[in-house]
Amino acid sequence: MQRTLVIVKHDGVSRGLVGEIIQRIERVGYKLLAFEMIKATDEMGQKHYPNSNEWKQNVGDRTLREYKEKGIDPIKVLGTDDPVEIGELVKQWNVDYLTHGPVVAMVWEGPNAVKVVRKLVGDTIPANANPGTIRGDFSWDSPELANDQNRPFYNLIHASGTPDEAEDEIALWFDEMEVFDYEVNQTTVMGLHGKLQ
Repeated sequence: MQRTLVIVKHDGVSRGLVGEIIQRIERVGYKLLAFEMIKATDEMGQKHYPNSNEWKQNVGDRTLREYKEKGIDPIKVLGTDDPVEIGELVKQWNVDYLTHGPVVAMVWEGPNAVKVVRKLVGDTIPANANPGTIRGDFSWDSPELANDQNRPFYNLIHASGTPDEAEDEIALWFDEMEVFDYEVNQTTVMGLHGKLQ
């Protein structure tokens, strides 16, 4: 059993997709443990995204690979080709995106919740997300368009990437008293009653 954090970002909220997203996760059989609509502060946004040079390097390297594939000059567009500096830019864009408007944060629980919810959400880049995933069905923004406008690309939703990340993110977004536990019908049907605590 795992818990994972899902955030419907402001573009998903403003497009009225919260109910659709909840329905898709509920249909799998996962249990909603916490839910809130909130406008995140800059401090929350800064804490939500990692601040390590390793994370920034990975983000910067990925951006540089995408630019190379598409023949885009990173210095012309971003003013640098240093991966850590690019990672810092991307982090700030992501913080700005997360704090731009109200978001809906949720905690979900179920077997392999982190991996399965990530599959439901789809690839971070909407053009690479499979049809049937949330991003594949509802998002079309691209890194090229976003970078041209010096902003992150709008991909509707965040889902924790690892169990450790989920644990840290849940603690950031919710107090312990805001996360509820209760029995659901699926646990009885699957013979798991009393075994999931």
